[in-house]
Parts: sequence; structure tokens; C-alpha cells
Amino acid sequence: MPPVITLLTDFGTRDSYVGEVRAVLASQANPALLVDITHEVPPGDIRAAQYIFSRVWHRFPRGTVHLVVVDPGVGTARRALAAEAAGQFFVAPDNGLLSSLPADARFVALPVPAGAAPTFHARDLFAPAAAQLANGTAPTHLGHTITDPVRAPLPEPRSDGAALIGEVIYVDRFGTLVTNIPGGRAAPGVPLTVGGIEVGLLRRTFGDVEPGQLVAFVGSGGTVEVAVRDGSAARMLGVGVGAQVRV
Repeated sequence: MPPVITLLTDFGTRDSYVGEVRAVLASQANPALLVDITHEVPPGDIRAAQYIFSRVWHRFPRGTVHLVVVDPGVGTARRALAAEAAGQFFVAPDNGLLSSLPADARFVALPVPAGAAPTFHARDLFAPAAAQLANGTAPTHLGHTITDPVRAPLPEPRSDGAALIGEVIYVDRFGTLVTNIPGGRAAPGVPLTVGGIEVGLLRRTFGDVEPGQLVAFVGSGGTVEVAVRDGSAARMLGVGVGAQVRV
């Protein structure tokens, strides 16, 4: 089986940027399976990219190389990283994108190639590094070891004694509000509020309510989510990332 290289960016698909990155991978990596996780991260939204990536990377087979680029600091003094964890490999800017990697992950700082465009490290730095990793090069041969990568984990819920308090950490394209409340800590029959608005009891799936109604459920990522059947919870409730959630 050829190695897998995944791509996650905020580039969108309107411009040539994704194609240019894929061209480097196709030219420099041995035959590989290129998998687009998404290129529709909101521009510069590191936390959204971090959440999406935390859901996905561990589902891929050992040996997978992940290219993750949401990089508002491109061309500045921020470091470029390669990493290894759980038998997989990663390249990303050092801005917290890889915070979901386990504590024993190993990191190296990558040098910026001469002639790299200061506004397009995805093409000129990260893609060549990903290709080398896919070809079997060890991360330590690409840069120097570091022990202080930026770690900016997603927020954890807290208890105030009477309720578990969390927040919305992501809004998907359907307007579903994804929270950081673990599904196991939200018992059926307990009311949930988002942004001070009660959204009802925990249900199993969208079909448990009528079209146009709010529904709270444990989503496929394992945390509580709030949606509107055939609609948008973000639009109906007028809230987004950071809105307080109480159970």
C-alpha cells in the first residue's frame, strides 16, 4: 500500500494554492495516496483547524504523513515543525495546530529553504518536508530537535458545583454548535442551555424532533452538539464559538 499524505488547510479551492501543494507532493514523493481532509477552514482560524485535525488524524494508518497549514504568521519568526507520534508524521507551523498530539510526540524545527516564498511555506517548505517523510526520511534528518512546541489545547469544561460549564468550540457548515461537553457527562433528561437559552433535553439524533426544532445530542466526535433539524442552530440562537454551555 502506498503511503498516505493528508492535507488540511484554509486555502479553499477557488485559487491554485491547493493544486500547487499537491503538485509538489506528486513530484517529490514516491507514489502516495493524497487525502484532502478539508481546505475550507475559515481563513486564519487556528482553533477551528485544531479541532478538525484532533478528530481525524488518529483514524489514519501508521506511516501516514499529515500536512496541516493554517498559518497567519507565515514568513515571520514562527517556527516550522515536523513531528512524529503514534507511528504517524506531521508538518505544520508552530502555532498550536498540533496540540492534540500526545505528550510523547517528538518535534523538530525545520529550516526555511533558500528561495522559499515568504507567503507560501505550504508549497515551498511543508510540502517538500512531507514528501521526504513519505519517502522514509526520519524527522531528525530534516531539522533539529526541540522540546518546546506551542501547545494551545482546546478549552476544557469546568464545574461550578451546580452545573457543568463548557463552551461552543466549533460551528460546522450545517450551523451545528459543537461543544466541549463530553457526551458521558451529559445525562439524558438533563436540560442544556447555550448562551443562556434552554435548548431542551439530550436526544439521540435529528429525527427525534420535528423539522425546525432544536435538538441536543452526543455527536460523532463524542461531545454534546446542538442543531436544528433541517436548519441552523447558530442562526436560530444567534451564537457561535465561545458561547457558554451549561448542563
